[in-house]
Amino acid sequence: MVSGWSLPSSACRDPRIEQAAVVAAPRRVPVPWKEDEQPMTARKTGRKSVAAWCATAVVAVAAVWLSGPTVARAAAPEKFRVYLGTYTEGGSKGIYLCELSMKDGSLSPVELVAETESPSFLAIHPDKKHLYAVNEGQATVSAFSIDAATGKLTMLNSQPSQGGAPCHLTVDRSGRHVLAANYSGGSCLSLPIVAGGKLGAATSFQKHVAKRTNGHAIHVAQANRFAFCCDLGQDKVIIYRFDADKGTLTPHGAFSTPQGAGPRHFAWHPDGKTAYINGETDLTLIACSYDAEKGELTQTQVLSTLPAEVEKKGGSTAETVVHPSGKFVYVSNRDPYNSIAIFSLDPKTRELKAVGHQAAGVKTPRNFAIEPTGRYMLVANQSGGNVLVFEIDPQTGALKPTGGETKVPRPVCVRFLDLP
Repeated sequence: MVSGWSLPSSACRDPRIEQAAVVAAPRRVPVPWKEDEQPMTARKTGRKSVAAWCATAVVAVAAVWLSGPTVARAAAPEKFRVYLGTYTEGGSKGIYLCELSMKDGSLSPVELVAETESPSFLAIHPDKKHLYAVNEGQATVSAFSIDAATGKLTMLNSQPSQGGAPCHLTVDRSGRHVLAANYSGGSCLSLPIVAGGKLGAATSFQKHVAKRTNGHAIHVAQANRFAFCCDLGQDKVIIYRFDADKGTLTPHGAFSTPQGAGPRHFAWHPDGKTAYINGETDLTLIACSYDAEKGELTQTQVLSTLPAEVEKKGGSTAETVVHPSGKFVYVSNRDPYNSIAIFSLDPKTRELKAVGHQAAGVKTPRNFAIEPTGRYMLVANQSGGNVLVFEIDPQTGALKPTGGETKVPRPVCVRFLDLP
């Protein structure tokens, strides 16, 4: 039972009520007086009568019966803000915003919230007050503040990416740095987040050395001690030791993918012990175990992202996403296959199994994302000029179109933010 709120000895002796009491019991908070010196109002109301206590407990029991173990969790949001990065061509002007309804999976029309050049990948700071974007054409990384009331963005500043075509970025787990990957020439860098959410000059820059190098994504492990940069040109994931105090990246090692895989994007399982990499050029999903102490990846599986009956003729994958539950992994196949590949994870053996594809309305799905509750997936159709919504079956991982759609030119990144 919860200290400070014990069950009356002669009333309501029902184990379900006792369980509900733990859920419903208020937390004890420090007060500036001793218990025997409470103000009169506190003494009068500080203890519940048996009848009042039972009434409260009965309400809590009803909540337990109706809602099961989720009664102690915060209520799911009714809506999410959705930020959309684009290529500024074909009518696009920058970063767009719409809202996802959690009631029916519908999307509101988009509005332009920041005019900026080709913000092809976005990252929202954990404080939910700042957003960062790569500007692929002008080789910069930009910082924006988020208006809590409207969701609109205000440009704070930008810094050079020190390489060509920056195409991916992430905020480290301490919230003090932005790490970005440059496609052209293959490199990555770390930018400090300074006062007011602005970006400072790079504290670290690493150029990949090989005949062909193409940095395509950068991620940090849960402990924030190692960073992983996918290099499509080298068929490697370059591993760096990351110092969050100094903002430095130091070469640590590399993981070699199968030859010709072309590692593009990288996703962590919620357990922090497993990583998934999509091979852009050979259309595969590569599963790896992760040793957090050594900062090493070990390949455990390689699966095709295409249906067994489909012969591979060109094409490429784009994005890898793990469901928040950790039960499913998804990969997007671009032209000519245009689908989302679905994989389930065996909870005992940790092996992946291909379980299906969803292609309805999908057209060059460069990026997609799953909102935090795990109910809906949003797919950005780069050449389709729209974003589609699919409902996720929590048992099988299957995707069902909701009919939700919003039009936006050249969408290539989807990011969610809670409404205040």
